[in-house]
Amino acid sequence: MRYMLVFLLLVSLSFASAQPAYQPPTLAVISEKIKDLPPHPRILLLKDREQDIRQRFQQPNVLSNLHQAILAESENIIGLPPVERIQIGRRLLDKSRECLRRVFQLSYAYRVTGDRRFLARAEKELLAVSGFSDWNPTHFLDVAEMTMAVAIGYDWLYPHLSVGSRQKIRTAILEKGINPSYDKQYNSFLRSTNNWNQVCNAGMTFGALAIAEDEPELAARTIQRALETLPVSMAVYAPHGAYAEGYGYWDYGTSFNVLMISALETALGTDFSLSALPGFMKTGSFLQNMIGPIGLVHNWGDGGVKAHFNPAMFWFAQKTGEESLLWNQLPDLSGDQTPNVKNRLIPTAMIWGATLRGRDVPKPKALLWFGQGLSPVALMRTSWDDPNAFFVGFKAGAAQVNHGHMDAGSFVLDALGERWAMDFGMQNYHSLESKGVQLWGRAQNAQRWQIFRYNNFVHNTLTVNNELHRVEGNPRIDAQSGDPKFLSVVSDLSDVFKGQVEKAKRGIAIRDGKSVVVRDEVKTTDRPALIRWTLLTPATVKIIDGKTVELSQNSKKMYLKFDSDTAIKIRTWSTDPVHDYDAPNPGTIRVGFEADVPAGQERVFNAIFSATPGPEGTTSPLASWPSDGIQKN
Repeated sequence: MRYMLVFLLLVSLSFASAQPAYQPPTLAVISEKIKDLPPHPRILLLKDREQDIRQRFQQPNVLSNLHQAILAESENIIGLPPVERIQIGRRLLDKSRECLRRVFQLSYAYRVTGDRRFLARAEKELLAVSGFSDWNPTHFLDVAEMTMAVAIGYDWLYPHLSVGSRQKIRTAILEKGINPSYDKQYNSFLRSTNNWNQVCNAGMTFGALAIAEDEPELAARTIQRALETLPVSMAVYAPHGAYAEGYGYWDYGTSFNVLMISALETALGTDFSLSALPGFMKTGSFLQNMIGPIGLVHNWGDGGVKAHFNPAMFWFAQKTGEESLLWNQLPDLSGDQTPNVKNRLIPTAMIWGATLRGRDVPKPKALLWFGQGLSPVALMRTSWDDPNAFFVGFKAGAAQVNHGHMDAGSFVLDALGERWAMDFGMQNYHSLESKGVQLWGRAQNAQRWQIFRYNNFVHNTLTVNNELHRVEGNPRIDAQSGDPKFLSVVSDLSDVFKGQVEKAKRGIAIRDGKSVVVRDEVKTTDRPALIRWTLLTPATVKIIDGKTVELSQNSKKMYLKFDSDTAIKIRTWSTDPVHDYDAPNPGTIRVGFEADVPAGQERVFNAIFSATPGPEGTTSPLASWPSDGIQKN
């Protein structure tokens, strides 16, 4: 485990090596800033700024539906009992998140309407969780989100809370939130390169800003500690903004990262240059491009497949001036669709969307986006506004990355309004942990790789001799082209097959906007190798002949045609669970081929996806594929 953390840290920091090292401010600088703190409310939405929100909704605009949905949900929350301290396994996290959702929306509703019912209900929630025995510091994410929830309520409602309530809530922030973060048995997040660092430091910073006038020294130390340690996790955004843990954890880690930056800006007048760290301001484009034309995402790693509303994108759009970043967000807010008020951070869209012009958000222009980093990824499409467009997401990188799978070389494919090449994504953690599965090990022999959904056998990639990928293999993106007639990406995957084959390169291209070609060039060592090519699909599979597979779903068809210079045997494989702890996978199947390649031989395998059954043209060697140039790091 120690080796793995050092490996990930060194790799992530190497991407930022061309930039000057981040210099956090001194404790003295932060202490001086705290002396000039504005009065409550000071976090995210300053005093009297709610007037801007009221004025914004005197006329309907793109955020009107969201505003009304928050008010309606706040009415619903009034009738709910406060959350209780009911732990599930090792986590209290769902209770922390529900508290954050309730307090944030109730506090927003009170500030924009002045209706004291919302104030009273928020105060009741705050006092209830302040009375918990603890906020479960053994799983510190629980503490972080609860601290943020209570800090927002304390700060936003401070002028209207009773003196007794203030005292109880402030004491809870101190004793159940910030103080445990200085206990070494709980604060490993300070050394983390993943979302734990972002979420926990954000929670502690919110708590510190909320009670800073009463605990100025502790607040300054806590903020300075966050500014020293947060850049370790932010290094993963370099150089292009690709987030190592995928779509779902981008929403988690990056959203809390943005919350911390925004809170520092409103309370202290500066983010101390955190947003200037390499790759961070580019990461909005990563998330935007991860969403395909039918609202499904490239869900590699421990991620879900459905796109959802991301309030943090309003912050990136505001800061960069690129309103096209909201292209995938606005459908959730317009028309007859009810916004998802279960999103606990949803009021931030109202704050960060203040300068949104209206419904005329421009369409993104680029059809291909790629990013290196710990989890290199390329995303390409034939259109931004055609639901039947081709969309391909390609993944390289190491399985050892936090929440990673053995998926180097894997891809997803949308076309004709359907997903044809899919990824299972995560399995519920508690369903595994409750059965004793050692989920979080990432060494080559870790039990994690025995989980059906997590190893290479079920991903859309190559497998050699029925062996696992090497967890330390770390392929990059080696070439890419944004030519609309040949959108493409190439990656040398040999690193994950070290000792299994001498060379394995994969290229994927959308050709003339009509078909997708996957080309693999494999060379064996001095031993023969059995090569397996796998496609995981929700479609019904029909093997037509020795080279063609018909995929069908919802009265639509896609043809998968194989072309190789060696004999292949097309096969299907079940997706039934292997172990009693594996989740079921109904309505899915694996299809592909196996091929025996003699020792010391090079072979080429082409797979073409097309909506028509006829023959396809030849595919040129990967070395001759176009390239727009590449930044290796």
